[in-house]
Amino acid sequence: MELLLALVGIGVGFLSGFFGIGGGTILVPILLYLGFGIKEAVGISVTQMVFSSLYGSFLNLRKAVFQMGEGIAIGMGGAVGALLSGYFLKVVPEKVLEYIFLAIVLFAFIRFFTKRVDDGMEEREPSPPLLFVLGLFVGLIAISVGVGGSILITPVLVGIFHLNVKKAAAMGLFFVIFSSLSGFLSLSLFGHIDYLHGFIVGASSLIGVHFGIRLAHRVGKGSFKRALVAMYGVILLMTIRKIFF
Repeated sequence: MELLLALVGIGVGFLSGFFGIGGGTILVPILLYLGFGIKEAVGISVTQMVFSSLYGSFLNLRKAVFQMGEGIAIGMGGAVGALLSGYFLKVVPEKVLEYIFLAIVLFAFIRFFTKRVDDGMEEREPSPPLLFVLGLFVGLIAISVGVGGSILITPVLVGIFHLNVKKAAAMGLFFVIFSSLSGFLSLSLFGHIDYLHGFIVGASSLIGVHFGIRLAHRVGKGSFKRALVAMYGVILLMTIRKIFF
């Protein structure tokens, strides 16, 4: 099982680095198929996101894809929301968590599928208070279902504020640093972290993150957006099959 989880970590890390996601949207369904319960899967996923978001954001900042100050407000909101996730996870039934996860993936898929990469709209600069509130809401919900929040943050930044898709993805991954670290602390306090398996997946994911980031910096915006739509489509089908079949 440990070797299989290490291989999963490398694969999830690559996708995490390429798409600018924490990795939970991919890792949670895989862990469910491997026999882990939803709450165990969430704990492992959050641990992996700490590794991938820190390393991936470091690489993105070196490439100047975005500026650190742009992500601070939304990240702090995510940290506050994620701190509440341990209690939220404790009181909410597993089936409800699965439906929330499905709704988040469906939203992202529809938003990216209907959004053109270059639609002529001027990029809007959201205010720090608005970003904080957005981050708080996303941090609470996302960490509770084992995702970092970038799967929801990125479509909002692209679809509503018209940010460049690569910049939005990089900011989404930066957001995951705050939400995953805060969520890790919260879930640890409530006993939801599988430290051994989480460390195996997280440490091995760093290999994949490195190569995923390198590839993301080389592809065009159109190809990047189509790849995002395809990824969300696959995750959506996997989640529907797991819940309803």
